[in-house]
Amino acid sequence: MIERKFISEKVRELLVHEFLNNKLTKVSHSRIEIKRTPLGEKIIIYTTRPGLIVGRKGENIRKLTRVLKEKFKMENPQIEVGEIENPFLDPVSVADRIVYALEKYGPKRFKFLGYDTLQSIMENGAMGAEIHIGGRGVPGARAKSWRFSTGYLKKSGNISVENVLRAQATANLRSGSIGVDVAIMPPNVKLPDKIIVYEKESEEIKKLQVEEIAKEEKPKETEKKKIKRRSKKAEAKEEVKQEKNGVI
Repeated sequence: MIERKFISEKVRELLVHEFLNNKLTKVSHSRIEIKRTPLGEKIIIYTTRPGLIVGRKGENIRKLTRVLKEKFKMENPQIEVGEIENPFLDPVSVADRIVYALEKYGPKRFKFLGYDTLQSIMENGAMGAEIHIGGRGVPGARAKSWRFSTGYLKKSGNISVENVLRAQATANLRSGSIGVDVAIMPPNVKLPDKIIVYEKESEEIKKLQVEEIAKEEKPKETEKKKIKRRSKKAEAKEEVKQEKNGVI
C-alpha cells in the first residue's frame, strides 16, 4: 500500500509538471519545483519575467491554483514565483532571449546576436558556452545552421551529462522556423582533469627562513647591557696598550 501511494504521488507530480510546462509555453520560465510542506504542496516557478506569470493582481496564479485543486485533487497548492539570480547562466533564459530577439527584429542579424550573447555569458563567469542557430528561417537559399562557441566546454563523459546545462527553443518566423540550442558550463564545476602543482621549498630556503624568524624573535639587549659591554671592551684595550708600553 505504501509503495502504491508513493508511485501515485510521483505520477501526479509528473502530470503537474507537464500541465504547467504546457500552460506556460508562451511565458519564459526556466524550471518548476514541487515541495511538500505541512500546509500542502508548494510549487515554485523560476522565471526571468515574474510579472507575466503572476498576471494582473495575481489573476494567473489564482487560475492555476483553482485548476490544480479541481484537476489534480491538491488540497492546498501554494504557487510561488522565484526569480533567477543570473539569467545569462541559465540556458533556458538565454534561449528564450534569442528567440524573442529573432521574432521581434528578424533573422538578418543572427550572427551578431549569437556572438553578443556568447560574450554576455562569458562576462557573467561561465567556463564555456555553445549556441546553435539553424533552420529554414536562417537567411540563405536553403536551410543551414551556425555554431557559436567559446571557452572550455565538455562534450562527453560524466561532466557533460551532469554538469553542462542545456536548453532548446524554437522561433517561428514568416520565412520558416529557427531552432536554438544553448549549452553552458557554469563556473562552479569541478573538473577531474584539472591539476594544481605546488612548488616544494628547498631545505636551504627553509633554514634561512627559520634563522630570520629566530633573529626577529631574539630579545634585544637593553641600554645598560650595551654600556657594560662597551666598558669591558675599553678596559681590555687599555690593558693591551699598557702591556705594550711596559707599564705592566
